Amino acid sequence: MTENPWKTKSIQTIYENPWIRVEHHEVINPAGKDGIYGKAHFKNRAMAVIPIDEEGNTWLVGQYRYTLEEYSWEIPMGGGPIELDRLEAVKRELKEETGLTAEKWTEIMRIHTSNSVTDEVGYIYLAENLTQGETEFEETEVLQIRKLPFSEVLQWVMDGRITDSISVAGILKAARILGY
Repeated sequence: MTENPWKTKSIQTIYENPWIRVEHHEVINPAGKDGIYGKAHFKNRAMAVIPIDEEGNTWLVGQYRYTLEEYSWEIPMGGGPIELDRLEAVKRELKEETGLTAEKWTEIMRIHTSNSVTDEVGYIYLAENLTQGETEFEETEVLQIRKLPFSEVLQWVMDGRITDSISVAGILKAARILGY
């Protein structure tokens, strides 16, 4: 492990809500000069899942992303409280957004979502041996759900129709694991 070349002089919270905290850091940069750094701290972990059925199908969730001002197709995902067990958090997200439950769970990836401005960490799971139930959308969610062959979803990544970084990374990793 290499030593941290940055020195923190002070940290000031600029904004905070139940999901994030934005901080202003006064620093000494690696060149030894005074500088600043902005950091977005996430109060939840990003939890994502790729459900795969026996026929090789998976589920995508479509929703309008306010921050991007565009519609996005993604794997099922959401925020999991840090104090909650990761597996329990991802099970909750799968059920909420697709109505699915799974008997087999495999963590396939840990990912930093944007390590230049945030400390957010995401975890991606593969869910198998699925059972369909009812969705439990949150009040902020207006979602479309699509069941598609995994090979088609992989093509959506390659065509640029899926641009969410967690979805892209998870789908590519799952493709490798599943032999696509």
